[in-house]
Amino acid sequence: MTRGARDAHASPLPGTSPRGRTAVAAAIGLLVTVAVVVSAVGVAGDAGVGALGGDRTLVVTHENGTELIATQVDADTEIVIEYTHSVEKTTVRDVYVPTADALRMTRMEFSSFGAGLPSQADVTERDGRYVYYPPSSEYRTLHLKTGDVAGHDLIVGGERYDISGLSGGGAVELTVDRRGPLGR
Repeated sequence: MTRGARDAHASPLPGTSPRGRTAVAAAIGLLVTVAVVVSAVGVAGDAGVGALGGDRTLVVTHENGTELIATQVDADTEIVIEYTHSVEKTTVRDVYVPTADALRMTRMEFSSFGAGLPSQADVTERDGRYVYYPPSSEYRTLHLKTGDVAGHDLIVGGERYDISGLSGGGAVELTVDRRGPLGR
């Protein structure tokens, strides 16, 4: 046998038989497969909502830690906090959309310039109401003190929740969470 032929048949791992080389190759193949799957899970989780990353869920939690509402949302879902202004007795609507892990305020709608409303801001008029488009503001946790006079409602994609009633007039926190099909 020539030197080249002998080297071609030589074991890549000294002292291993062809059967041992097959076992080593299988183990290496398994490790590569595991590494690819782990990498794909990490990429999908970082990329956003998906089968591996979990669904975006709006979570409303009472100040005592009790979860009051958990509802799936997507990037286009409007989340509205609607309440009655305590002085003007008119409806105010704060409108948000979910981001990957926060709530971004898109506009405020109101009918009069009462206390606490943006009287000096640049507003537009639409359907007899004023609309204010604030500078981009995101809230990882949106704190809200509900009340009987204000009668806070939460509207998520058209579904209305009485959060003043659900919280017993207490404080709540709104967050965007990632949850799988089983809730967590």
